Amino acid sequence: MAPEIEIKTSEVQSKYEFQVTVQDARTSTQHRVSLSKADYERLVGGTGASPERLVSASFRFLLEREPKESILRSFDLMVISHYFPEYEREIQKRL
Repeated sequence: MAPEIEIKTSEVQSKYEFQVTVQDARTSTQHRVSLSKADYERLVGGTGASPERLVSASFRFLLEREPKESILRSFDLMVISHYFPEYEREIQKRL
């Protein structure tokens, strides 16, 4: 069964802040994620996807590649590209 992803969003000036909980049958992890509004606009392009949908899709992308315990506890969403160069190309297909 796929882990459940819960996202709480707040806006601070020119960026979004997300509190993300990833829950599976046994345990959960907590993550603080930031994303500039400019990067959000660039990543979603013309898809109209919400910031929450982008973050959810990004976590699903990560969970396909590593366990939830390996995901950084605090990071900017754009750092995913440093670890997985295909991230931006893949995420646009998923939205």
